[in-house]
Amino acid sequence: MRNITHRQARQLLHNKFVVVLGDSIQRSVYKDLVLLLQKDSYLTLSQLKSKGELSFEQDSLVEGGRLGHMTNGTEYREVRQYRSDHHLVRFYFITRVFSHYMESILADFKRELKPDVVIVNSCVWDVSRYNRKWVKEYKENLNKFFWQMKTILPEESLIMWNMTMPLGKKIVGGFLVPEIEHVGPALRYDVIEANFYSATLADAYGLDVLDLHFLFRFSLHHRMKDGVHWNAVAHRQITCLLLSHAAQAWGVELPKPPAMALIRHQHCMLQLDSTDQSKLLNYTKTPYKSGYRTADYPADFGHYRGLYRDRRYGNPQIEPNDSSYTGPMWQEVRPYEGIGPHFYEDGFSTLAHFSAGYLSSDNVEGNNGGNNSLPRPNGKPVSAAPSWPGSKFVMKKKHRKRQHNPYTRQKPKPLNGY
Repeated sequence: MRNITHRQARQLLHNKFVVVLGDSIQRSVYKDLVLLLQKDSYLTLSQLKSKGELSFEQDSLVEGGRLGHMTNGTEYREVRQYRSDHHLVRFYFITRVFSHYMESILADFKRELKPDVVIVNSCVWDVSRYNRKWVKEYKENLNKFFWQMKTILPEESLIMWNMTMPLGKKIVGGFLVPEIEHVGPALRYDVIEANFYSATLADAYGLDVLDLHFLFRFSLHHRMKDGVHWNAVAHRQITCLLLSHAAQAWGVELPKPPAMALIRHQHCMLQLDSTDQSKLLNYTKTPYKSGYRTADYPADFGHYRGLYRDRRYGNPQIEPNDSSYTGPMWQEVRPYEGIGPHFYEDGFSTLAHFSAGYLSSDNVEGNNGGNNSLPRPNGKPVSAAPSWPGSKFVMKKKHRKRQHNPYTRQKPKPLNGY
């Protein structure tokens, strides 16, 4: 697992507008990203469990939450935003991948500032809270959502679909209200099926797919006792995976952090007070036995052959190699050494009045699911965005392809006959 420091995260997302869409797990993804943009520390247990608070680490509650009606129902809303001079991160709580509320969010994207990065997941609520025969409806909603995202957002926007993480055998609390407790034991199997449909469709539309279910299959000790949520260590790993994926998509090579930065990352949990540490340890002890090697097993290292014979590779627990199936092996990753003068020129040339503080949501109309005039999907997949980024440090357009189709046996061709 590559550790990404506070400084690297700030540089990578400089002058970027990031939107996170999803449920409570995605809210923690948003919180960890906001925290990393400000300092090298982990979320506390209380921060992970809180929802709808008026402020979290210098962000603001824009809509819903404690400004509205606090509930565990499908009508719950929460919109949060963190804004600095060079970063804008926004979170929308959603309970369905496509709905009247989602149409209003997409209409906001169409009228206002277009996000550079969209991190989205919607699954558990879709398959449990609306219809037990969810397959057909979920597929239709996915198709509508992906089609409109590709229609509304520009080609250079990076859209990452997070596959749902593994659920436990026993699920308690939260979204699983008493009326649907009987679906709990089968929900983890429904999630696997839903992950297959969503990942296949997302790839067909040319979106990026991050398979968190696969990557965290041997990290179940980081899952909390409720069987759904994950601890601060897991969420920092998710953040590092997302940022590493974005760096690869933009052709940016993240340098290895200095030794002292690595030490700070390895001992970051010591920044939590003793009470939070004991609560976190007691709260995350989920029994799990596996016949495979654990995280403490030493990883294998070696050297590539052919064109990359001067580079070493490793086989970490949950992260593939830089030149493995997650991207074409011929890609030459551009260096990212320090802060160059051209890096900070990624401003909005046509939106100069947003340069100081970006867009404020204070005066934006509420997302109340009003009329939507967006076109209906035609059911045909949209091709992936072409070309390679034109700037040395900053994304302008995404290159052609970054990963193989999920659930296939495709592998990159060997280099130089090896």
